Amino acid sequence: MPGYVRVEAEEIIGVARKGNLPRDRTHGQLAVKNVSTSSPSQCAARLYHDYDKFLLFSYDLMSTHQKATPLVAPGHTRPVTHLSFSGIQDDGTYMLVSSCKDGNPMLREWTGDWIGTFLGHKGAVWSTKLSLDSSRAASGSADFTAKIWDTYTGNAIHSFPHNHIVRTVALSPTSSHLLTGGQEKKVRIFDLGRPDAEPDFLCDSGILSHEGMVKSVVWIGDHTGVTAGEDGKIKWWDLRTRNLTTMLTFPNPITSMEWSPQTQRLVVTSGNTVAFIPGLPTGQGMHTLNLPYSPSSASIHPILQDRFVTGNSGDEWVRVHGMDGEEREVLKGHHGPVHCVEFSPDGEMYASGSEDGTIRLWQTTPGKTYGLWQGQN
Repeated sequence: MPGYVRVEAEEIIGVARKGNLPRDRTHGQLAVKNVSTSSPSQCAARLYHDYDKFLLFSYDLMSTHQKATPLVAPGHTRPVTHLSFSGIQDDGTYMLVSSCKDGNPMLREWTGDWIGTFLGHKGAVWSTKLSLDSSRAASGSADFTAKIWDTYTGNAIHSFPHNHIVRTVALSPTSSHLLTGGQEKKVRIFDLGRPDAEPDFLCDSGILSHEGMVKSVVWIGDHTGVTAGEDGKIKWWDLRTRNLTTMLTFPNPITSMEWSPQTQRLVVTSGNTVAFIPGLPTGQGMHTLNLPYSPSSASIHPILQDRFVTGNSGDEWVRVHGMDGEEREVLKGHHGPVHCVEFSPDGEMYASGSEDGTIRLWQTTPGKTYGLWQGQN
């Protein structure tokens, strides 16, 4: 039958719902003919049942809705706990570093191809981040250490002992200092030029930085550190004076906080809330949304800023939402809860990490030629 192609039932059902078209409940099969490609939701369609063949769908309409096919990046043997992209490098590429409960952070090219594994931790790694020039990586582990790595050789340059699990790390823009936080409820700042010196502490009252575990630390600009804890508090610190400057409180524990340098916003998840917060708070510009589930992680499109992706520890799906909270896509492929998501710095793809031990890379525009994805004619 000319002008038609075969498609998955999931796709055709989605279009049928938009147009309020009936479907055969017994066989779950539909075919749409004479579809107006300019307005699928208002098209006039005639349905018929085809019990012997696959579903048929208009080629022109199909070309406007490609199904996302992820690339799978294997290698880890335990749940993936954190993902972080580098910035775009001088040659236009970037890198991805992953943390895992197997204790072996992995470095990958922008295509998803494996570069190397950082070997040396003796416990789960909860956070790994790259320096601005990607020459260094910092990691925090359940072995009570934070480490600095040379990304060219894979060797550990420094190892900083702690008294409990390190859950989060952040390098300064010049890679001269390191922030760490974790189970101790304390945030430390290490001078990498004096690795044998005792660290300084960021203290709110007494000896603690937060009243709960520190879930995330980020470094913004030259002198600002931001920390988030299970106590529901986000705190901004002047790293020159080590003093607390301002604080924001959520009613539920913070589950994730990531810095989006292109948008200059913090992306925070807490309970059912996703919040987009200016990196340097002025009391204006904060945008919050309540979702029908509790996201484990969220990331905003760095260029368009018109959508964000989420993971959810309650199911195995990656979701794409508009900035009004509307659910645009539900992407299936993982075989365990999704713990972390992150957009690439050019916005062309996003990565998800799961309990199933895999990293999946998803195109923002399915069907486009990019990296290892080959575009469709």
